[in-house]
Order: sequence, then structure tokens, then C-alpha cells
Amino acid sequence: MHHFIYNILSPLAEKVFLYDVYSCRKGKGTLFGVKRAYSKMQAVTSNFKDNAYVMKLDIAGYFMSINKSILYSKVEKLIDYNELHLPIQSNLLKYLVKENIFHDPTNNCRFQSNKKLWRGLPTSKSLFTAQPDCGLPIGNLTSQLYGNLYLNDFDHYVKKELKIKYYGRYVDDFYLMHTQKEILIEAKNNIKNRLQLNEQLTVHPNKIYLQNVAKGFSFLGIYILPHRRYVGSRIKQGLYQTLSALVEAENNEKRTTLIEKHTSYRGFLKHHNCNRLEKTTALLFDYAKIKSLYN
Repeated sequence: MHHFIYNILSPLAEKVFLYDVYSCRKGKGTLFGVKRAYSKMQAVTSNFKDNAYVMKLDIAGYFMSINKSILYSKVEKLIDYNELHLPIQSNLLKYLVKENIFHDPTNNCRFQSNKKLWRGLPTSKSLFTAQPDCGLPIGNLTSQLYGNLYLNDFDHYVKKELKIKYYGRYVDDFYLMHTQKEILIEAKNNIKNRLQLNEQLTVHPNKIYLQNVAKGFSFLGIYILPHRRYVGSRIKQGLYQTLSALVEAENNEKRTTLIEKHTSYRGFLKHHNCNRLEKTTALLFDYAKIKSLYN
């Protein structure tokens, strides 16, 4: 049913989405988002010749804070606007969407792990602590589409009303670039008020980043600077953990999975300026592969 809803709504939503919304869209994704952010950094500074600023913001507990009633009204408007072109009756599609959005997966759920493992989970990351009629299960296919659609009006507000030309968003992580720092500061205040009033969302107070473009910024796990891009510490940590696990691998099946995972990391590094890291991990990989064979 999720696929059925998604296959009908996704083409309709694509017509209204901004080009620079990157998550879970065909032909886009994290690498596309990073490259677009770099190209915008290049454009706003006239190929890194002029001075400019970048501001990055994040929404606190985004998926757990999505108001289901507000979301449904947005989807309903999309359906009504395209009513003549739907493959099924609009009322039936609305019914399915409503059942999908307002379904509460916490009811009668079964834990596959020990509940003690949930103790350190922040309240903003769990449906069990979400406000009434709020929160979407992140793993659902439809939730990814809804996550983009929920902020679509906001995206157009930033571009058309705030007149921020250089803007991009991946789920709840978004950036703005401008040649004037004061304009970005004013935009930040307007954004905070707009999100609170219209979407009932809060900008994360500890994840507001405003800096000169020359000093770069982190986006989607990559630190973007003029003329270069580096992988962030979280990706490096995952890479080293994979190599460490390969050393300890005790059977061929696990060894094969870890080798494939490492290959994926290596392919990712080639898209960025990571020659030294590539060489270092290549040597560590050879050692880990040989060492695991003797376990």
C-alpha cells in the first residue's frame, strides 16, 4: 500500500518541489546535494573571488515533530489540484493517505531487542515520546515523500519571499548563501518564526552555523571548502570501524560483507579530495584482509 500511494503522489509532488531538495528523489541524493552546495558556493563568490557567507540550519527532531493534521492538509491540497489526472478516485486516495498518515505504529508493537537499549535514545528521536498526532516512522517509504512535501511551502517561501537565491535542503538539513551577512541573520529570524507558526517546527538552537564561505561548512557528512571537499569525522570513523571488524572477522560470509562495505566507502572517497585517506585505508585494508584469514 505504501508503494501504491507513493507511486501516485511522487510524480505529482515532483512538479512542485524545488530543484534543490535532494533527499529520496530520483537522480539526486547525498552526493548530488554536496556537489550542488559546492557549485552554489562557487557561484555566490564568483568562482571564489568575492566575499560571501553561508548559514546552515537544522530542525529539531524533524520526523517526530511533523504534525499529522498539517501534513494531511498539504497532501489533500496536492490531490485536489491534480484530481482530474489521478488514476483512482480522489476520495479513495485521500482515505488511503489518511489511514497511512494517522496510523500509530507504537500501538501493539513488538520489540525485537532489549528495551534497555532504548534508554539513551533522545526523546526527540522516538515515536514513543512524540506529541499527540505528531511523528512519522522514518523507515516508511511514504514518510520520505511526506518529509519533503511537509517543507515544500517553506522552500518556496525562502526562495520567493526571502529572496535567497542560493538555497538547498536535504530532509531537515538546509543551507542559505548570500554576499551580505546581515541578510542571512534577518532570514534566520524570519525562518524560525515561519516554521514555528506554519509547520509547528523548531530550529535546533545548537545547530545554527553562520560563517564566511572561505572557511567552509559541513553538509551531508562532507566538509565543503573552496576548491576542495573532505569527508567528515563520522564517515572516517565508520570506515575505520569496518576495517577493525574485518580484522576480527571469523567466517567468510561476514568477511565478504565487510569487504563489500569497505569497497563502498572507497568508491565514496573517490568523489572527494581524499587521496591521503584513500592510500592509508588501502594499506590498512590489505592488512585487515590478510589478518582476518588467519582468525
